[in-house]
Amino acid sequence: MFSFTVAAVVFGVVFLAELPDKTALAGLMLGTRYRASYVFAGVAAAFLVHVALAIAAGSVLTLLPHRLVQGVVGVLFLAGAAVLLFRKAEDEEEVKKPADQSFWKVSGAGFMMILVAEFGDLTQIMTANLAARYDDPLSVGVGAVLALWAVAGLGILGGRTLMKYVPLKLITKIAAGVMLLLAGFSLYEAIAG
Repeated sequence: MFSFTVAAVVFGVVFLAELPDKTALAGLMLGTRYRASYVFAGVAAAFLVHVALAIAAGSVLTLLPHRLVQGVVGVLFLAGAAVLLFRKAEDEEEVKKPADQSFWKVSGAGFMMILVAEFGDLTQIMTANLAARYDDPLSVGVGAVLALWAVAGLGILGGRTLMKYVPLKLITKIAAGVMLLLAGFSLYEAIAG
């Protein structure tokens, strides 16, 4: 059964964690060069693939004993918060400009860039953790996909404007704080369970 609460929590966590990531910058870069709808189509398809892989990994984790899974999930959330707090700012990755601006060339460039850049990324690992934590693949998947699409859309359409009003460091600290809370809840459940 679909849970709006789980989807909303996942959306918030993934959205905040993905905002300071290279995806928003890559989307911004592609969006300034090419038709936004073409870029978004490719990026959105790549995120669907990533979330499906993460949900599958998280679903496998639910087969393990609950206390063990909560302990592992808690530790991974702590690691994710540490990565957000202590990583250095990432440089924009160079994207090859397609020879023409047809739908398939532009969306294909966006798809391949995200597919490669985001594989094993923090938000993919977080999505797997959230799938294991909530044991609700549909709600987690919907929340994660919508969050990733929202960040991509913001990056493609107006990332530069958003970053003028909301400091990247603040977004990163909020995302890390949310992850620390989730780590605390997961570790508490592992110990008290």
